[in-house]
Amino acid sequence: MNKNYYAILMAGGVGSRFWPVSTVDFPKQFHDMLGTGETLIQKTFSRLSKIVPEENILILTNERYNQLVIEQLPQVKQEQIILEPVMRNTAPCTVLASLKIQQKNPDALVVVAPSDHWIEDEDQFIANLQKSFDNCSQNNVLMTLGILPTFPNTGYGYIEYNKLDNNPIKKVVQFREKPDYATAKAFIQSRNFLWNAGIFIWSIRSIIEAFETFHPEMLRLFQKGMDFYNTPREQEFINTIYPDAENISIDYAILEKAKNVFVLPATFDWNDLGTWGALHEKLPKDDQFNAVVNATMILENASNNIIRTEGKKLVVINGLSDFIVVDKNDTLLIFPKDKEQEIKKISNLLDKK
Repeated sequence: MNKNYYAILMAGGVGSRFWPVSTVDFPKQFHDMLGTGETLIQKTFSRLSKIVPEENILILTNERYNQLVIEQLPQVKQEQIILEPVMRNTAPCTVLASLKIQQKNPDALVVVAPSDHWIEDEDQFIANLQKSFDNCSQNNVLMTLGILPTFPNTGYGYIEYNKLDNNPIKKVVQFREKPDYATAKAFIQSRNFLWNAGIFIWSIRSIIEAFETFHPEMLRLFQKGMDFYNTPREQEFINTIYPDAENISIDYAILEKAKNVFVLPATFDWNDLGTWGALHEKLPKDDQFNAVVNATMILENASNNIIRTEGKKLVVINGLSDFIVVDKNDTLLIFPKDKEQEIKKISNLLDKK
């Protein structure tokens, strides 16, 4: 296994659209959302460790989730866990982790990946990642994996690539924000748009050079810690400096400005598991398209529902279609699937109260 390969595993999100299972204190990446026996972060770590040495996988998360990471990934040492004292989006944590890696290995090649996505055909994922690592080792490029759209999804960002590019790895023309339905439909008809999966690959040299060019003030802020990274004083420095970092994504800070961005159309199936509806899509279903996690069911005149309980609770449903039914501790959610985006608002409101 190549010792120059590193991974930055993003595990700091709250996943409020999966309330009441996902909460601020116990977000979705630490749950077994698919009923497989492994949590999402465990599955992601396992997948990455097929190509990246385990000791080279860094976990980026909020300080409140440190114990959850340790419990679920006992093979990870504390020095592999980077704890954010406040939430500041993906650019600050990316440059922080990159400088930490640079200090250990300036020849490193890095994949940045969310911890809560579903990927089928892991062999193809590893093959795509290997092709990306190979390209980044030979060229000064910033790479991403794009997903071939299967329908006009308005919940994903899109990547437009050069339609005339016949190479397997395409030159990115621009990143496009989440579109309305008509625009998403036009994207798909153009046949040169991919879903943005938020999986990035680059060399340490390339990403630090990009920060030097497009966001030098953020780079300078975190370079103040070069004497502290990978030492017992690292966390003290992070706690002091992190609140001063701009709250901005790596997409806005770097990728939308850089001219050396390329995309590899992925050959694996992918889902960001961002909502209950997305989870329903990937779960096994009965002949009426009901998906069930954990529960023991008696269903009559019911279709296209997702039902999830703690344990093997008996659930009896009659005359219900296109609903989310979730039982978690002292909370019961019964919510129409076509309004699932409003679950986040409920979660945020309850957090404030």
